[in-house]
Amino acid sequence: MSKLYFRYGAMNSGKSTHLMQVAYNYEERGMKVIIMKPLVDNKGGDELVSRLGVQKKVDLMISKEDNILDLVTEYLNNKSNIDCILIDEVQFMKSKQIDELFEIAVRLNIPIICYGLRTDFKMNGFEGSTRLLLLAHSIEEMKTICACGRKALLNGRKINGKFVFEGEQIAIDEQDDVYYESLCGDCYYKYKTVTDKFKKNDVRESVANEKV
Repeated sequence: MSKLYFRYGAMNSGKSTHLMQVAYNYEERGMKVIIMKPLVDNKGGDELVSRLGVQKKVDLMISKEDNILDLVTEYLNNKSNIDCILIDEVQFMKSKQIDELFEIAVRLNIPIICYGLRTDFKMNGFEGSTRLLLLAHSIEEMKTICACGRKALLNGRKINGKFVFEGEQIAIDEQDDVYYESLCGDCYYKYKTVTDKFKKNDVRESVANEKV
């Protein structure tokens, strides 16, 4: 029986780069690796893109409707063996798809290594990550640091250079002026306090203008 692995970390913790290094290690030894990522993550199209500038082709782009067990079974029936499955941005997958990954590891004896975020910019869990935390045989944190030098645990979302703490859960990095920054807990709350303060001031000014 193989295992399902979850390697999580805040933004800029080197997840995609590490995935590509693992892929290289397998391929250098003549072993077959399948790389997947959710279709919703359209950054780089059908390629993985690391912040170091390294790119690698994705074998399967997974939509939220896809049954991954069926896709892998079909691949095995039509092509060669699979020695390892690597998944980037796994947080965007559905809970049922994580169940399918677990079944692939256990029943088809294929090790699966997943990389992704644990929480979003509002400190809420992603569906895929939450399920992985329950099912993964092995969970490993990939560490990075906040700009202040402390260990980063959280993800801050910036739009037009300003931190925001409201909005849709999914907004892809480096698109539509959206950027993310890894933050320690202390800096997260500092930025949130400042943002909330400015928001309250804007509301007061708006109410005052309506009364004039």
